[in-house]
Amino acid sequence: MWQWFHKLGSPKWFFGIATRLMPWLLIGGLLLLAAGLVWGLAFAPKDYLQGNSYRIIFIHVPSAFLAQSIYISMAVAALVTLVWRMKLADVFVKAIAPVGLVFTFLALFTGAVWGKPTWGTWWVWDARLTSMLILLFLYGGVIALDRAINDEKSAARAVAVLVLVGVVNIPIIKYSVDWWNTLHQPATFKLTEKPTMPMEMWLPLLLSVLGLYLLFGWLTCLRMKTEILVREQRTRWVKELVLAGGK
Repeated sequence: MWQWFHKLGSPKWFFGIATRLMPWLLIGGLLLLAAGLVWGLAFAPKDYLQGNSYRIIFIHVPSAFLAQSIYISMAVAALVTLVWRMKLADVFVKAIAPVGLVFTFLALFTGAVWGKPTWGTWWVWDARLTSMLILLFLYGGVIALDRAINDEKSAARAVAVLVLVGVVNIPIIKYSVDWWNTLHQPATFKLTEKPTMPMEMWLPLLLSVLGLYLLFGWLTCLRMKTEILVREQRTRWVKELVLAGGK
């Protein structure tokens, strides 16, 4: 286990693993996401209360799931950065923070579009919506802080501290609908309970979620490989890779 952990800290080793995984992640992600979206948007039955307006759930829920999962993974990487000084963990945080920002914005935007016909308004200062907005600001703060500090090691430590402080917002997002009286509906999926939707609705939603996670994995590998090449450009293995045509 520890040998694998130390290997994962090697930029060269990760670069090779990521290169081999990327085609599978991309193909699997596109197929699952396409299947989930086509099934959900075109063939799933109407909701008995919301009609067709609920179909935005097939975009909104995967985006919201991913927005929170990305930040949690950033927090784990930040802890590794501070404790073990593993530079690949900092590469991971820097690479995926913009991705998390995009998916958080997408979750907020699709939630507003869904809220207009459901609640009669684009936005309310609901506990779930407000905590998701805070998550958007946290992503923006991480990106801004990283770019504001020129020294790579100092930036990594500062960003790691900010990420770990901000992770307290994640349980607030998750349990806000249980702790406070909110307009937002309860969680769509719960590990301890059966889905409240019929299979014709939750199965395409599950496919969309899995597909988006695989695409996130592909995008993470792509962005990390780019960041590694920038940071390791003076190393021998990168120079040999460039001479070999990037293969």
